Order: sequence, then C-alpha cells, then structure tokens
Amino acid sequence: VIPAIPLGAYVLLTRKGDARHRLLGKIWLALMLVTAFSAIFITSGGGYGPIHVFIPLTIFSAWRSVATARRGNIPAHKRQLVFTYVTGLVFPGLAAFLLPGRLMNVMLVG
Repeated sequence: VIPAIPLGAYVLLTRKGDARHRLLGKIWLALMLVTAFSAIFITSGGGYGPIHVFIPLTIFSAWRSVATARRGNIPAHKRQLVFTYVTGLVFPGLAAFLLPGRLMNVMLVG
C-alpha cells in the first residue's frame, strides 16, 4: 500500500491520456487490487472489522475505473479513480491510524 499512496496522487495530478499515464495507472490499479485482496487476510481478533467494508468497495471501484475508460467515458473514469483513491487509501488509512484499538493506532499512540 505504501507505494500506491504517492503513485496514485501523482497519476491523479499529472497529465492524462498518454502512454506513461496508462502504464502508471495500470501499476497503481494493480497495487490497489493487491492491497485489497491481501487485506482479506488481515483480521483483528480473529474476525473482520468495519474497516473491511473498503475491500469490496476498492475492488468494485477498480473494475468500474477500467470499464469507464474502455467505454471512453473519461469524466466518469476520473470520478471513479478519485473514489478509488479515497475509499481504498484515504479512508482506510485514516481509520487504521485514528480508530482506538486498531494496530496502527496502538503503534502510533500506544
């Protein structure tokens, strides 16, 4: 997940449509899917928590991002990728660090 954060921001903020954008976008989307699928195996106390709702959201959003681009619906593609970034990285990251009892929160604040 660590490389997906800056790479995703870079892809979202730089020039669109060229071969470099498509390559970096594919790499970023692959990182997002690896992160989502690996998160299935991360459980707290032997079960799933509310943070796991972001797994299917990320997978579905990644699929929609590709589908909208292939249809040539670039405005929808852009919206979907921003949604993927926020629901796949920003919200789960904040939840992991800010919700009491989460491992990252315990490591951060003790």
